[in-house]
Amino acid sequence: MTKIVGVRFRGAGKVYYFGPQDFQLKLNDQVIVDTARGLEIGTVAMVPREVEDEEITQPLKDIKRVATEEDIEKAIVNRQKEKDALRICREKVAKHNLEMKLVSAEYTFDNSKLLFYFTADGRVDFRELVKDLAAVFRTRIELRQIGVRDETKLLGGIGMCGRPLCCTTYLTDFVPVSIKMAKEQNLSLNPTKISGVCGRLMCCLKNEQETYEYLNSQLPKDNDIVTTPEGQQGQVKSVNVLRQTVRVIIEENDIKEEREYSVEELKFASRGNKANRADDVEENVEAAENQNTDKSQDRGRDKSGDRGKQNHNKKDKKKKYNNKENSDVNGAEENVAADKQNPDNKSNGDKKKKKHHKNKKHKNNRNADNNNQNAQN
Repeated sequence: MTKIVGVRFRGAGKVYYFGPQDFQLKLNDQVIVDTARGLEIGTVAMVPREVEDEEITQPLKDIKRVATEEDIEKAIVNRQKEKDALRICREKVAKHNLEMKLVSAEYTFDNSKLLFYFTADGRVDFRELVKDLAAVFRTRIELRQIGVRDETKLLGGIGMCGRPLCCTTYLTDFVPVSIKMAKEQNLSLNPTKISGVCGRLMCCLKNEQETYEYLNSQLPKDNDIVTTPEGQQGQVKSVNVLRQTVRVIIEENDIKEEREYSVEELKFASRGNKANRADDVEENVEAAENQNTDKSQDRGRDKSGDRGKQNHNKKDKKKKYNNKENSDVNGAEENVAADKQNPDNKSNGDKKKKKHHKNKKHKNNRNADNNNQNAQN
């Protein structure tokens, strides 16, 4: 366990852990801390407490000091300087004709770095812009490209509900939001109704998603056949998710009647718990993975068996070739030894060869004479 204190730097930003040392800190106290960007002034968002070592990103830096009146005044001056820096930077962007939209500027507490946040459709070559800005401000310049959701978080605003934006007030991270959530909550799929100020799907769709998933799992679907308390069967026309009521169309004596029942009064095939379905999916995926693993192992065994057979055949061929080669060598050595022991054998063999060639030549000459005689006749 390690003792930490949580510090937040801007609005609804993330909470970072620091070592509290021996300072007596309370919520909303201003402190000076050393970060990767340099000295920063932040606000205590979490009083000193002990947490697990796994939750801490090492190395854990300590708080430098509690902010004094001079530190707070310097921070206010930096905020004013940021406005001037943003105006100058916009002029430089227009001068270089760059397709980028500046959102905000931020000075570090010790003025060692000046950061500019901007949005753009693609990549922007701002190397010349950085040189001009460095010549003007005489400090390190850093430009960061952000998305439209981060832009809205920095600028702030009022949502269609009439309240300040969630991302500006309390959301520290952006959660994934999909159109499926709007369908699950029976909302209109009109983009103007479910999109926020940033143009993306509203983050608040995630807030009630789990509740709607549970409530919908307890209700039948539209057009399903259900059994009423009277023992009659009817077709579901509509459901009210929050009230957990179902409107059913019942046909009796060729007359259709619409009645409303509580979901507890009806009998129907339940949709099932999504968690159980997720477990089934995981089990199916795991089974498929195991099956693929078994197949790959079988292939590996087959391949290893084929390789063993090939190696065995290669060894047999090599053995036969070596035996043949050895027999040829041995035969040649025996012939050489025999020639050495009986030199006359070699001369007799040569004489036989010469006599054979001489007889063959004599026979050919005799055949040629007979042919010439026949031609003269």
